[in-house]
Amino acid sequence: MNESKLNNGVVSDFVSDMGADASINREYNSNVFKMFFSDKKNAVELYNALNGTSHTEDELTINTLDNAVFLKIYNDVSFVISGTVNLYEHQSTVNPNMPLRDLFYITDMYRTYAMQEDLYGSRLIRIPTPKFVVFYNGVRSVPDDEVLRLSEAFERQTDEPELELAVRMLNINYGHNKELMDKCVALRDFAILNYRIREELAKGKVIEKAVAEAVDSCIDDDIMAEFLKKEKGGVIRMHVLDYNEEKHRESLIQEGIEKGIAEGISQGIAEGISEKTMIVIKNMLLRGQTDEDIIAIAECTQEQIDSVRREIG
Repeated sequence: MNESKLNNGVVSDFVSDMGADASINREYNSNVFKMFFSDKKNAVELYNALNGTSHTEDELTINTLDNAVFLKIYNDVSFVISGTVNLYEHQSTVNPNMPLRDLFYITDMYRTYAMQEDLYGSRLIRIPTPKFVVFYNGVRSVPDDEVLRLSEAFERQTDEPELELAVRMLNINYGHNKELMDKCVALRDFAILNYRIREELAKGKVIEKAVAEAVDSCIDDDIMAEFLKKEKGGVIRMHVLDYNEEKHRESLIQEGIEKGIAEGISQGIAEGISEKTMIVIKNMLLRGQTDEDIIAIAECTQEQIDSVRREIG
């Protein structure tokens, strides 16, 4: 297996255009997770903890993918090891569309891998086995370990789907998945950092001060210490921008509600869509935002977006 065929650049990010008047760039979203686990030592420790293996970092090749720009979809951390290609994603919001997103990721990866091969020949082309994992640390209550399936999105359900993709979603908030955290110090430390940031924010501190004090306390307690000493300024900036983006999302929703009410939009304009959700969808469409952003923010389906789009012409 030529692992280098899947290695073509630096780790990419999922960049989202939040609209012409938006000041927040999602380039920073999940960057701390990405930076920390793009380190081979941390990546292989996490892989071994998840799979009960004992591989070394020399066996691992960090893989990246410059995904199709028009999709605006990028993966956080990907690497090849022992005949598997592993796609890890960090998220602070629940996204039921991860199986579809991972389908795009892996399709582009396999296309890159097979570019030099004869797809029409008689020889079977071997491809690395995919493993998809989402690491979730948002505030919504979710199970410690669950599987999201592509087939759950099919309009017509079947007991034997001919196309399937399963994504494992793990709750990595501090206090969850203790057995996994015990096996992977890097993941446990990442969870502690985020927990301490939330603790500081709960005390009413501004985001910059909350992150800085959480980072300092982790360094003092030898939690991600080497990484945080080196990347302290970047970590604070990333968390501040990420935090401000969440506030921006909330303001978009509130603005959408107020604008919709002012225009007298009636409830139930689109079948199966609540008034609040419909208003948010409409105003984000009018702003020219992508369907993927609308799905993530309004927590709606593609069909609901299409319905509202038809309604507003």
